Amino acid sequence: MKLVVAVLISATLFLIGCGHEKPKNDLSVSGVTGRLNNDEFKQLLSKVAHGWNTGDAKAAADCFSSDAVYIEPPDQQLYRGRDELYEFFGGDEGRASPMKMTWHHLIFDEAKQVGTGEYTFAYKGRLSHGIVIVQVSGGRIRHWREYQYRSKITWEDFIGESAF
Repeated sequence: MKLVVAVLISATLFLIGCGHEKPKNDLSVSGVTGRLNNDEFKQLLSKVAHGWNTGDAKAAADCFSSDAVYIEPPDQQLYRGRDELYEFFGGDEGRASPMKMTWHHLIFDEAKQVGTGEYTFAYKGRLSHGIVIVQVSGGRIRHWREYQYRSKITWEDFIGESAF
């Protein structure tokens, strides 16, 4: 009888514990709400850059929600949803030329789940420096709004005396 009770208690504790596990996906999501903290935000944007830098369109697209909106205002680029982003990032065939994304500063407001980052992006011999504003929801990027400036100079020369 004691053995049966011990097994039932162990099984119950096991089942209760399983209900409180962290979601098992490639995005480290805090708690049950899916809200990111500062470090997780930085990891998320690093995963986007890594996907682009390695030509892994799926890894980059998986960082975005299924209903994501990615825009360079005013509609210079406009993509809706993870599927469109997957194709934009290279899809099954990959990009004709490699992309290179480097983050310089990442800042995140945990309460609002809104963050920003300065970056340098290179593609097909073109270099751009810019900033992106993102909103995350459920551990993924829901809105991405970027502003960029095409340039032929390095990030260090571009920011000049405003470096910090």
